[in-house]
Amino acid sequence: MKFEKHIFICTNQRKEGERKSCGEACGLELVKAFKKSMNEKGLLGRMRAQRSGCIDACDFGPSMVVYPEGVFYGGVQPGDVEQIINEHLIENKPVQRLIIDFSKQLPASD
Repeated sequence: MKFEKHIFICTNQRKEGERKSCGEACGLELVKAFKKSMNEKGLLGRMRAQRSGCIDACDFGPSMVVYPEGVFYGGVQPGDVEQIINEHLIENKPVQRLIIDFSKQLPASD
């Protein structure tokens, strides 16, 4: 495996009037914040954060997923970035309060 952790942050943007999308709700801001903090902590190269298209968690957005664990986070805000980096990426302890519980899937807003 090339990276210890690989973070995909949804930056998908839909047409106006469609379901909400992570890109409209700070997706790109999250990508920048992760890259900046990970660089400051010397994690880049070992770990990678990048934007992605839809990860099919729109109703829980802004959303992201951390591999190899496959932990999906929802409702992520820029203020959560340091906690996710420190606890999940460095300490290997997922941030429970942000983990998406897909068993509580929200109805589609189409």
